[in-house]
Amino acid sequence: MILTRQVGFSSLKAWGLRIAKGAGFKKAKVAVARKLAVILHAMWKTKEPFRYAAAAA
Repeated sequence: MILTRQVGFSSLKAWGLRIAKGAGFKKAKVAVARKLAVILHAMWKTKEPFRYAAAAA
């Protein structure tokens, strides 16, 4: 969803599209999903709210 249907800009989408350019779209989808899972897991551990602008920093 982040790579295909999201209209707005995000650093996570830009990161995924750079990966898609080199490694292919299927690998980029998995990489973005994994990175998002790592971000969410860290948020759950620290109970910190999601900060959209700093998500993929």
